[in-house]
Amino acid sequence: MYLRYETLDEGRVARIALDRPRQRNAQNRGLLIELDEAFARAEADDTVRVVILKGNGPVFSSGHDLGSKDALAERAPGGHPSYACNGGTAPPVEMRHRQEWHHYFANTRRWRNLRKITVAQVHGSVYSAALMLAWCCDLIVAADDATFADVVGTRLGMCGVEYFGHPWEFGPRKAKELLLTGDSIDAVEAHQLGMVSKIFPVDELDDRTLAFASRIAQVPTIASLLIKESVNQAVDAMGFPAALDAAFTAHQLNHAHWTVESGGTSIVGTAEHGLPDWRTAPPVRPARRDEP
Repeated sequence: MYLRYETLDEGRVARIALDRPRQRNAQNRGLLIELDEAFARAEADDTVRVVILKGNGPVFSSGHDLGSKDALAERAPGGHPSYACNGGTAPPVEMRHRQEWHHYFANTRRWRNLRKITVAQVHGSVYSAALMLAWCCDLIVAADDATFADVVGTRLGMCGVEYFGHPWEFGPRKAKELLLTGDSIDAVEAHQLGMVSKIFPVDELDDRTLAFASRIAQVPTIASLLIKESVNQAVDAMGFPAALDAAFTAHQLNHAHWTVESGGTSIVGTAEHGLPDWRTAPPVRPARRDEP
């Protein structure tokens, strides 16, 4: 079990907690499968009106699991069954495309359109693929220690994570800056950008997020769903789905490039290509307006 599921507020609020604290809630395949099942469970429960997604331990999530013991075991022969379907047995480039489409891209879009209001409760570092988990939620509530960054450009030579919400969440120029530098923004700036709705002290985050969710749960379900639909459809009319599709294709081209450049040994850029080793890379710097 890689997460915990509970209902609160007389069943009107479901809380899903990523529960790999030793791995900083890195997203291995087992966790993603369980998360999809947990969202489906909350969606099917007619008593649940709001779903909170949080992470246990020091951070919300450290992004994709790039090499924990669990992740390596999942990828080995006889490991997680999801690696033997949905393109898992196809040639390398097709395999990567189909697997990432299914487990990173399509599921994130599906969670974005869940038939319940969703609230991401984030704290600590919210980096790279962790952004996808937050962005697919309707609202984001942050602890006062939260920082947000996508470091895959500067550390892995990639053009961003699979669900490319960056221009829509940060704004176009800020998205370029953060992707090209790997710098982070804090909860206050994220709130100023409109990405974060509330900022709470880290030691009060659970209680105050639940109070926020319980307040939203008072809204009749038909009204809350149609509010969600109205806003999501407005964003879709602006081109959001087409932009996501195009960026995912670019992401796969980026993987294919590094596959060729490395002679098939890596799907991302490595130190041999002038990038820092992601395991020993220096800390993420805050994006300061008065510093280069």
